Amino acid sequence: MYTLWDVDAAALHSPDLRDALAAAGATRVQLNVDDEAVAAAMRLTTGPSPVGAVVSVWGPMSAAPGVTAALATVAGTVAGWEVDERRPIDPPESWDGTRVDALANIAVLRRPAELTVEEWRHRWLVDHTPVAIATQGTFGYLQNVVVAPVTDPADLPTGFAPVAALVEELFPSAGITDVHAFFGSGGDDAELADRMTRMMASVARFGADRDLDLVPTSRYLHAL
Repeated sequence: MYTLWDVDAAALHSPDLRDALAAAGATRVQLNVDDEAVAAAMRLTTGPSPVGAVVSVWGPMSAAPGVTAALATVAGTVAGWEVDERRPIDPPESWDGTRVDALANIAVLRRPAELTVEEWRHRWLVDHTPVAIATQGTFGYLQNVVVAPVTDPADLPTGFAPVAALVEELFPSAGITDVHAFFGSGGDDAELADRMTRMMASVARFGADRDLDLVPTSRYLHAL
């Protein structure tokens, strides 16, 4: 998975990029783009500028140098990681390049220094996952644990701290502006308050209440 800054949107969506990724050895690519369709959604940014796109690429690790080089042609800055993908809620997917009717939020997670890797992962993957599912209106939930960087960490933008994981959650498009749709509370204000309270308490336990990049995106899937 890669985070991109200063993105050339036309080049990111172009067949030329997909051809270059395929030539590098990739078999599928997912584009998550902060575009006009999600302009009204909330963003959180830790560095000097927001992440413009997140690109997920499937293929052998030997493809990583070529994939990185191809993405560098469509963005000013590129940072990437090998990840271990988990899918607590499998979303419906069609790999035909069309935009998914959803708000696809990407959360870039960091591990707090006071938690060991084992404790942090347990609090997130074991304790938090069922809370997130129970308190939000998601129809897709994907967790990507960072295994190793595939780009030089020294090239990360200033203020963009090392990444421990990237999470993608898919919400109904109404959730861009409707907090009840986002949390799945059915218009019930008391239910909404309860869900928000439980969710915020849970994310605080593994440090996702701070040092977080939240990137609202449109989701596009391509088979190569």
